[in-house]
Amino acid sequence: MKKTDWPIRWDLLLRYRLIETIALWEGRLTTNHICHSFGIGRQQASKDINTYLRELAPGNLLYNRHLKGYVPAPKFRPVVTRGEVNEYLDLLARQQKLSHTFETLDLGLPDSHVVAGPSRVIAPEAMRAVVTATRNGRQLRASYTSLSRPEPVETILEPHTLVCTGDSWHLRAWCDSNREFRDFALSRLRTIPEALRQRARHTCQHDEDWTREVTLVITPDHRLTEPQQEIIARDYGMQDGRLTIRTRAALTPYVLSRMGITFDNEHPDPLVQQLELANPDELGFGSRREQALKAVAGLC
Repeated sequence: MKKTDWPIRWDLLLRYRLIETIALWEGRLTTNHICHSFGIGRQQASKDINTYLRELAPGNLLYNRHLKGYVPAPKFRPVVTRGEVNEYLDLLARQQKLSHTFETLDLGLPDSHVVAGPSRVIAPEAMRAVVTATRNGRQLRASYTSLSRPEPVETILEPHTLVCTGDSWHLRAWCDSNREFRDFALSRLRTIPEALRQRARHTCQHDEDWTREVTLVITPDHRLTEPQQEIIARDYGMQDGRLTIRTRAALTPYVLSRMGITFDNEHPDPLVQQLELANPDELGFGSRREQALKAVAGLC
């Protein structure tokens, strides 16, 4: 990669990522992909491809005259993406979302459909206050409700991070009322919160479960037959029947939830459960496990 005094511009980085993603997962890249995605001319799109090959990834793409496009070289190596299929699937999902707003938009991607559930309702004014407080390290006055305590309670939060768990957003923040860091679903802010002038006294560096990383060891459900376990292991690219995931301790319940795993309960049918956590006692949650379970269940 060319060394410069400045990082790659955001718009260029997006175009380079598109180049890499389309070439790797579709096997053919043309200037039309870039033109239709970013509304630029063919000359600029061609320049982007040449710059990518010259300054970022020499030899990554080869021009195929028969296909009239670029194909990944045998020794293709991702440099601005991770080379994971989710990056391509996310691209397909974005196309679907954009096409709902811009009906004539055609990015040249294959027909696809992403199954999506309803979004949690978050008021723009609430999000603006949350972003202001989080970005500037300020306190946030909020009225919050939960399933375990339905009546709204006003409290002072000191947020440090917005977290998306796939289908919902929550705020990781110090709670002045409970005197600890907790997760707060943005959809359960009952009034528009207020970003205060006071600086937050508790930052992410004070959040032990946020700064502490843990390693999750995931294995196929032991109740499955050996051939069934081999299928599951292949699905997730496990090595020796084990998949290790490094994550923040505070995010562990959400990572497990997305894989259908809970700390304490397993589904009675192993064909539904499929996966299990092999090292729960090594994660160091102790008495905080109940709070983590409540957070991911939406009780908090």
